Amino acid sequence: MAGLSDIIGNTHIVEHFTKAINSDKISHAYIINGEKGMGKKTVAKAFAMTLLCENDGERPCMKCRSCIQAISDNNPDIIYIKPDKPTTLSIDHIRETLVGDVSIKPYSYSHKVYIVDDAQLMNIQAQNAILKTIEEPPEYAVILLLTTNVDGFLQTVRSRCINLDMQPLKKNEVKHYLMNKCEVVDYQAEVSANMSGGNLGKAIEFAVSSEFSDMLSEVISLLKYIKDMQAYEVVSAVKRASEYKFRVEDYLDLMMLWFRDVLFYKVTLDANRLIFKDEILTIKRHAENSSYNGVERILKAIEKAKIRLNANVNFDITIEMMFLTIRENI
Repeated sequence: MAGLSDIIGNTHIVEHFTKAINSDKISHAYIINGEKGMGKKTVAKAFAMTLLCENDGERPCMKCRSCIQAISDNNPDIIYIKPDKPTTLSIDHIRETLVGDVSIKPYSYSHKVYIVDDAQLMNIQAQNAILKTIEEPPEYAVILLLTTNVDGFLQTVRSRCINLDMQPLKKNEVKHYLMNKCEVVDYQAEVSANMSGGNLGKAIEFAVSSEFSDMLSEVISLLKYIKDMQAYEVVSAVKRASEYKFRVEDYLDLMMLWFRDVLFYKVTLDANRLIFKDEILTIKRHAENSSYNGVERILKAIEKAKIRLNANVNFDITIEMMFLTIRENI
């Protein structure tokens, strides 16, 4: 478990919480906004641990009773609230776990911290129920609302909270973490970091997922040999692609990264900055055999496939048309 100083990126949030704790000016309510996987819960837990740490020196110390309890999610004054239903955080659940509980003083420490996950799932009634608590909280209460959609909150709720937005990490920060913390090899870390869009949770999922690794191998193998495929082989490739139907966005994004590499190499002849460095011979061949317009047509075909699939156009027909465009332009 990390403390605030160990959080990667998002220095604006780390500095805000650190300054608030050091100056003893803790707000009673925060909204932490960011897409799933960006580390909202990690930041919230690090803040809570630092706030409740019993050590007078570096905090969190990871050794005091509060820290040890927090590490195992057993600190009685750090309350985690999750949706009671798959798509709902109901008013009854909010009343039971937060509104009705907040009047009880902390069991052991200086503050009582409520971490509400997927807070965007609160309906209007639940938000109104929590509103009075946010407006007139006990001195010891701190409420952290973690959300993927800050616009889903009532303006009255938003205006009474400190709003903090998680920012994507730099690609090198993600790659460094994957290689050093997850022991992922350079090539896999490079691809995963580029696919993640700065979302560390997504990057870790890509890096350690055997399904993603299989999909990556399939895409590379396909693109290596698609130029020489016969019609029946293209049909077979479409069938194999259908195995990744539920991750088709990732499948198409891998293709997009490949042809961006082709375009980049065609312009610069610089292999060191490619994502698919290990496939330089094929990247070089595609760059030499394709025109600039041809690569652009391929990239547009991939984007068009995404749009068609989102519109529920037939999967096999969409993918086959894209494959044929690729084959014609490399």
